[in-house]
Amino acid sequence: MTETAQLIFDCKCQLGEGPIWHPGRQQLFFFDINEQILNAVNANGELVDQWLFNETMAAAGIVDDDTLVLFSEFGLKGFQISTGGIAPVHAIEADNNRTRSNDSRVHPSGAFWLGTMDNTEAEEAIGALYHFRSGILTKLKSEVRVPNATCFSPDGRTAYWTDTPSKKILKVATDPSTGMPIGEWSVFADVSDGGGYPDGAVVDSEGFLWNAKWGGGCVVRHAPDGSVDRIIEVPVSQVTCPAFGGADLKTLFITTAAKNLSEEQLAAEKVAGGLFAIDVDVSGQSEPLFQL
Repeated sequence: MTETAQLIFDCKCQLGEGPIWHPGRQQLFFFDINEQILNAVNANGELVDQWLFNETMAAAGIVDDDTLVLFSEFGLKGFQISTGGIAPVHAIEADNNRTRSNDSRVHPSGAFWLGTMDNTEAEEAIGALYHFRSGILTKLKSEVRVPNATCFSPDGRTAYWTDTPSKKILKVATDPSTGMPIGEWSVFADVSDGGGYPDGAVVDSEGFLWNAKWGGGCVVRHAPDGSVDRIIEVPVSQVTCPAFGGADLKTLFITTAAKNLSEEQLAAEKVAGGLFAIDVDVSGQSEPLFQL
């Protein structure tokens, strides 16, 4: 089954990323990584608020109705939505000016899985994957190029992740109470035969994984065995990350990017970098709260 998402906010992000639905506020938060912007929109894609930072931000976790924790190029920062106040929580690669934060997500246990990557166009394998919980930072992987597709099964017993250039989405068993890996990594889906690269992903309430395809112009829903269940087309090529939201968590929001597109491509993809959405017949999961 193939359907097409529709533009709901022509925000023209250079690198739209990290969308999460805040159920207490009924708002979608997402970043333009390159422009150091955090947006908040309602279910219709109408801009509610916007913040400009002086550092790169790539991902967020929900603490409560007025507090997020943001993953910046220097580490985790507490962020008060009502005032815009920001305060350090934990430094991560703060002394390495070659890396920045990228795709990251909170595990059902409240642990934060955090990915870092090369902050230059070279995208060398100098990034890492971390687990952060109760003030303790643990490195899970090193020599990472572009960490993406960080997401978890509803029971918290399986984690998914990719190093995008590999074109393989991996999985590993996790302790549902801590979010730490307790098994060996294995290949969940090899997408090297399809168009594009695996980017951000999210798991729905039925345990199916929805993966954005950078350069592929779509979001692919994978069954728990890795097979393709359906495809959601997006009318731009650089699709970055999906997120479930809306009152019933049955709206699939999709961020995209305009970075690195040629003049000819931008002319053909006039809404590149926009926020797209489509109503689907399955609900997502509520984002777990981050445990400070």
